[in-house]
Amino acid sequence: MGSLTIGKVAGLAGVGVETIRFYEREGLIPKPPRKESGYRQYPEEAVVRIRFIKRAKDLGFSLKEIREILSLRISSEVTCEDIRVRAEAKISDIEKKIGTLTKMKRALTKLTSACMGEVPVSRCPILEALEGEES
Repeated sequence: MGSLTIGKVAGLAGVGVETIRFYEREGLIPKPPRKESGYRQYPEEAVVRIRFIKRAKDLGFSLKEIREILSLRISSEVTCEDIRVRAEAKISDIEKKIGTLTKMKRALTKLTSACMGEVPVSRCPILEALEGEES
């Protein structure tokens, strides 16, 4: 393949051109050199790196966390254990979010079941609960 245009990289990685530019500004991928024509030419590795970033985001990692993982990847001092610890921390974060979302769902389910639907909006139990002091 050789060097690739930004449009080709975007297509192969499954992201938009603006996403690639954003990743460059954030330092997640290096800015590529420009040809004499002024066009930027990306190495094939850019596609692999962007796919890595995309998959990590899909697993819930923030861009800050992804940047850290990418920097760990190039260190000779880092072991797989270091990466596993970060993944386990992410699992813990996800479990906390699931707990919070479950509580939110229960509260909303309770509110919607209290609504008969036939009363004027001024007496809507959902709106009354949202206006109340309890959380």
